This record gives sequence, C-alpha cells and structure tokens, in this order.
Amino acid sequence: MKLYYFETLNPRKACAVAKHLGSPVEFVRIDLAKGEHKTPEYLAINPNGKVPTLSRGGMHLWEADAIMAYLAREARSDLFPSDERQIDVMRWLSWGAQHFTRHASTLYFENIVKPRFLKAAPDPKAIEEATGFFNQFAQVLNDHLRGRKYLLGDALTIADFSVAVVLPGAEQANLSVSAFPEIERWHARLNELPAWREPFPSPKAAAA
Repeated sequence: MKLYYFETLNPRKACAVAKHLGSPVEFVRIDLAKGEHKTPEYLAINPNGKVPTLSRGGMHLWEADAIMAYLAREARSDLFPSDERQIDVMRWLSWGAQHFTRHASTLYFENIVKPRFLKAAPDPKAIEEATGFFNQFAQVLNDHLRGRKYLLGDALTIADFSVAVVLPGAEQANLSVSAFPEIERWHARLNELPAWREPFPSPKAAAA
C-alpha cells in the first residue's frame, strides 16, 4: 500500500492512524508547493488533485476519513468498530467535516496557509465569521467531552483522530482552545500517543 501525503490537516490524520496501527504502508510525499498533486500521474489516481490518497494495486481510495476506516478494518482494529458504535463514529466524522473542522480549517487557511504559502494577507471578515462558528461548535464538543476520555467514552476511535486534527496547530491558527478546558484535556490525552505527536515520516524515511 502507498499513502500519498503532505504535511497538512487531512493527511495528518490518515498518517497518524497508519503509524498508530503500524500499517504496512509506503509513505509517498506529494509536494503541494511544487504542484506535484496536479501532475497527470497523480491525477490518474486522485482526480481531485488532493491528498491523502491510499493506493493498493488497482484500488485508489480518496478522503482521509475513508482511509482511516480502511486501515483500521485491514488491521482488525477497534478504531473503527464493527458494532453499533460505528454509527456514532460516523456521526462525529460528519459533524467534524460540516461544523467543527470546517470552521477551524478556515482559520487554519487564513492564518497559516495564506501568509506562508500564498504570500497573501488573511481576510478579516472570513476570520471573524469562522471564529464565531468555531467557538459555537467548540462549546458543543467541550460539553460532550465532559466525563469522557474520548468521543465515544473510554474507546479511542478514528473519530478522535478526525475531529482533533486541527488542534496541534491551534495556536498558529488562532483557535481559542484555551477557553474550552475539556477539549484541552482530551487533546492532552491524544498527545500521549507517539503517532499523534509525530504522524509524518521523516523526509529521509519517506524517500527511502
């Protein structure tokens, strides 16, 4: 299996799960700054021109959440449970994509990606709107986590990897995480996982 990635949000969670599970993947770095995601060769396996992509033989799987589920299933891991909890995992994956991560990603883009990669100034109106929505949904998450180790209680799942993916860059993205102590506690627990702290392979390992 090959896992195509770059050091951005969505590949981060897929790489973290692959590392956490010890999945037999070859990490292949796609340099977005050089446009490697727009080459004909890469578009042939992911016509969206985005990362991550997981390839295995003639199978090319897009979307980080689907890749995490696939890797967990292949490892027979409870990170993607096969019982009734699977519906709850799907709920949090959807909630993150539509609400929490969606607005946090806007702040990540405005405060990190635009100045660093596009040499452009952040849009104050976009930041104001996204900050309001982020705080709204962060409160929902904070309330849910009270009394729980993880999103589904005592069990770590791919939902935790997915929803928390914006938190390592919270300070640079100006996410007001300090106002939500339950989120901070939850993320501190995730930071105990080596694969969460260092999800990406070293450049040397990726090139090997």
